[in-house]
Amino acid sequence: MATDTSKLDRILAETQRERERGYREKALKMYPHVCGRCAREFAGKRLSELTVHHRDHNHDNNPQDGSNWELLCLYCHDNEHSRYTDQQYFSDSSLSTPKVAQATHNPFAGLAGLLKKD
Repeated sequence: MATDTSKLDRILAETQRERERGYREKALKMYPHVCGRCAREFAGKRLSELTVHHRDHNHDNNPQDGSNWELLCLYCHDNEHSRYTDQQYFSDSSLSTPKVAQATHNPFAGLAGLLKKD
């Protein structure tokens, strides 16, 4: 049973890599080799640092016109996904949203009296 699972995992991983290669190649032909966030340019060996980001975060949404893609460098791509994850985690409808208690203590309440020493 374990070998069947590992074989299936390998097949799925290879399918994912092939799909990514397909839209990556298309995106690199369609767009200039510039990060859409920080505007750094990439060429040669450094072109591998430029990634295809799905604007709607749905990796299955790959329209042929590239309207759901943008090229981002590794750093900006990681930042974008971190921001998206935080947004999902801390959204108003999320049960995980931290509840911030209203402050009831005023540390400066008696300050004026303390400063008016006779």
